[in-house]
Amino acid sequence: MSNILPATSLILVAILPNQRDFDIARLFGWYRVPMKSAPKVISVDYLAFYQTKAFGEGERWQIAYVAEILGHELVQRRDLIRDEPDHPRAHEEYFKLQIGPLQRLERPIPAGDWKRITFFYTTGEQFQTATTINDLVVKTQDEREILWHTLRERALHANEYQETDLPESIIDPAILALLGGFNKS
Repeated sequence: MSNILPATSLILVAILPNQRDFDIARLFGWYRVPMKSAPKVISVDYLAFYQTKAFGEGERWQIAYVAEILGHELVQRRDLIRDEPDHPRAHEEYFKLQIGPLQRLERPIPAGDWKRITFFYTTGEQFQTATTINDLVVKTQDEREILWHTLRERALHANEYQETDLPESIIDPAILALLGGFNKS
């Protein structure tokens, strides 16, 4: 697969910490996210998997796979990983993201200077041109506003949050005041 995803795609960059999690995603078609550390919105189009140092030379510190999100549900960890019923987090809630087949990128996106990554959002447009993971980061204020409004609409459409749970903007009101009453449309 080329690195081309639809420009309008909403993508969540997620950590693929080890081979076991890779195998679960590849063979069983799901990925787990602890609810307590999950990003606010999980109704995205694709997951882009960041591979950690556990993948070894040549495969670590890069995004080499993406998968389309097909749906999600909230479950306890013990229901996801049944061979660990006594795990310390067995009763904690996790989002189980159902995904389509893993698609290997023709041109993986290396981490560059980034090595420790948590979840972050990007767009298909940025994914199309990225040469390093830093290129996936939304940088301009206009891009941030577009991304935020897209995330907000997705969350509301998926009924993940009530409208009153979501702020109008990702910009702190104090910063807006310093900018002289920035008006948004």
